Amino acid sequence: MVLEGLGESLRSTLQKIAGATIVDKELIKEVVRDIQRAMLKGDMNVKMVLELTKTVEDRSLNETPPAGMSQREHVIRIIYQELVSILGEPKELPLKKQVIMMVGLYGQGKTTTIGKLGKFFQKHGLNVGVIAGDIHRPGAIDQLEQICEEVNATVYSKRDEKKAAKIIREGLEELEHSDVILIDTAGRHALEDDLIYEIKRVAQVAKPDEIILVLDAAVGQQAGPQAKAFHEAVGVTGVIITKLDGTAKGGGALSAVSETDAPIVFIGVGEHMEDLEKFQPPRFISRLLGMGDLQTLMERAEEVMDQDKAEETARKILSGKFTLREMYEQMEALNKMGPLNKVFSMLPFGAKMSEEDMEDAREKLEVFKFIMDSMTEEELENPKMIKHSRVERIARGSGCTQKEVKLLLKQYNTSKKALKGMMGNRKLRRQLQKQMLSGDFDLQQP
Repeated sequence: MVLEGLGESLRSTLQKIAGATIVDKELIKEVVRDIQRAMLKGDMNVKMVLELTKTVEDRSLNETPPAGMSQREHVIRIIYQELVSILGEPKELPLKKQVIMMVGLYGQGKTTTIGKLGKFFQKHGLNVGVIAGDIHRPGAIDQLEQICEEVNATVYSKRDEKKAAKIIREGLEELEHSDVILIDTAGRHALEDDLIYEIKRVAQVAKPDEIILVLDAAVGQQAGPQAKAFHEAVGVTGVIITKLDGTAKGGGALSAVSETDAPIVFIGVGEHMEDLEKFQPPRFISRLLGMGDLQTLMERAEEVMDQDKAEETARKILSGKFTLREMYEQMEALNKMGPLNKVFSMLPFGAKMSEEDMEDAREKLEVFKFIMDSMTEEELENPKMIKHSRVERIARGSGCTQKEVKLLLKQYNTSKKALKGMMGNRKLRRQLQKQMLSGDFDLQQP
């Protein structure tokens, strides 16, 4: 999970508040010290940490909780609000025809991020073209072409041309029918004068709608000066922070960039092309504190699920029908949503599952799929008919043990009972049926 160390420390602090007999001045000061230690360990700016914790302390001691909210809930809410505030306002890239120029130093993940960004726009129905404007780094064009082939984006390159601005001008003409044009630019190990001159020249020719700076989370608080320097050179409109899943300095990068005029647009949270998340401070902090991120989870579910199929499954469940077929479809959707640890981190307190538990759950899902693939259509639709002889046959066909087949059937029966209990709630059932009858079935509804 992103910033797991910082998240664990902050969640431990919230648990201390939740478990306290009374919330007094002594507890508040202890909690503030815990937050300071956690944030400083997460490489956040000292001045920012002190300002934030002072505000948390002052508000917790002097503000009266809103009506209906306990003092414990009020303090937790204050911590959440102040953490969100330091990450700045969210910015979203519009889903329209546009030119985006990508800038950044060497080794920050710029080329891979271009592929991820291309994938993002394609998922929203926009076709993507990419211009290979890095004329200095050996192998830059090869790497870019390989990544763009993976996401099915068109690349314009000119290997024998040494003027980046000329490549950009010709590339824009060649790719004029693309909805989104992403421009790769050269990097350096440091912000040198010739790099600044080149990206200024490219910006003059490209006249981009957006200029996105790519920064590696491992640079920590140095992300601030880098963002500021690029912004002064070409007017950065947004930042993407990469590799946020694998560094303890991620907190430093996030907080440092938030001090500049360039908002964070996306964060990179893995190696796959799908591992690019919109940066929404409220959702990010909610997940960090173990409160979950159900909105992002639902958005991800909608991306991988066939809407008509999802509605059909929902209708079957509402009518009291829940077979192994429906269970199989739900497992398929869960697998498509990504690694289980990321999915569970979006559930309230889901991130508490250990890596061993996550791996065990993943392996069970795989085994269950093998077992169901060895069942007949009749068995999937009517699991009650699966007795001893059928268990033996299914086990042999799937390469699993009879015990594992029985475990699947037990899991199925448990899920069915839980659904039956939920459907026994008349108020909830009427609400869901009303949505279905009106055609207003929204996956984000309870």
